Amino acid sequence: MMQSVFWTGRVLSRAIRNGLASLSSATEVSVSSKKHPYLVSVVCGFPKDIANGRSRNGQFGDDAWFSTHFSNADVIGVADGVGGWRAYGIDPGEFSSYLMRTCERLVQMGHFKLTEPGDLLAKSYYELLEHKKPILGSSTACVMILDRAESVVRAANIGDSGYMVVRAGRVLRRSREQQHYFNTPYQLSLPPPGHDRNVLSDSPESAERSEFPVESGDVILVATDGVFDNVPEGVLAGELRRAAELADQPARLQAVANSIAWMARNLSFDGCYMSPFAKSARQNGIDAIGGKPDDITVLLAIVAL
Repeated sequence: MMQSVFWTGRVLSRAIRNGLASLSSATEVSVSSKKHPYLVSVVCGFPKDIANGRSRNGQFGDDAWFSTHFSNADVIGVADGVGGWRAYGIDPGEFSSYLMRTCERLVQMGHFKLTEPGDLLAKSYYELLEHKKPILGSSTACVMILDRAESVVRAANIGDSGYMVVRAGRVLRRSREQQHYFNTPYQLSLPPPGHDRNVLSDSPESAERSEFPVESGDVILVATDGVFDNVPEGVLAGELRRAAELADQPARLQAVANSIAWMARNLSFDGCYMSPFAKSARQNGIDAIGGKPDDITVLLAIVAL
């Protein structure tokens, strides 16, 4: 018989206690006699505008996230609302938040396929399109499902949110950015009536899908582009290596997630730093330097037995 234990906690630094940001963490643990793997996960993030941005369970600014489980799976995901909608009086965070909340609900109800994370994302998106009150906007998204019985992770990623997996200190997997052109990622969208032709709108079927076996000790980072645009892959891999032995030490695992989020936040506002985003800009003929200020979401998970 499967038993489930839910752990939740908060790790607050002095800056957090002073109201500069909010950290939350949630760990889903399932134990069975068959020793199926499960995910131990924590989350940390910051809105770009700490003073006025949202920082609450499930959202950091226009970013959104979820971490949940069903009897045979652990499922995690992030989404990044496209901030340009704000110029049209549309709240970009509503679209991304709806996507992630709906994914979470569908998993908890068992209305998803272990083999199709893209189908979960599609169901959430099409439900949004049918909502009585239009939820306008756009979002990138990344969803990952751990199939406990098969010890396999399946992922669907659309746009420039994404994931990285480290095993035994080495990068095992990393998602590929999907972009129409520089700084214009693939995105799920619902434009205002009459603006369909002027707005990029990719289908959830366009999401890049991947599947790979996992082992105990594998570390998975799922994050929005506010992390990947500002922290080099080698630095992220180093942080994930620190987390490899922390499945039974959630407070220390939380500290690693905090460290990644703070690093991304600080580098994003460093005007003299040659960030991954600035390097990409130069490769596309744009003379750029510095970080890219953005919302930050770090969802960090370890595969445990």
